[in-house]
Amino acid sequence: MECSFCGSEIKRGTGIVYAKIDGTVYNFCSKRCKEYTVAKKDKRKFKWTRASKQ
Repeated sequence: MECSFCGSEIKRGTGIVYAKIDGTVYNFCSKRCKEYTVAKKDKRKFKWTRASKQ
């Protein structure tokens, strides 16, 4: 499984699952990734995400 924000690999049994009221499901590796997504931050602006390296 892969983190919805940073793109890192999530080990089985760890991480955070966030389900929105419209039915979309996000998987996060840490609280930091979850908070940045809820705050609608752009993942391309953070050097530690996979999206910034592309």
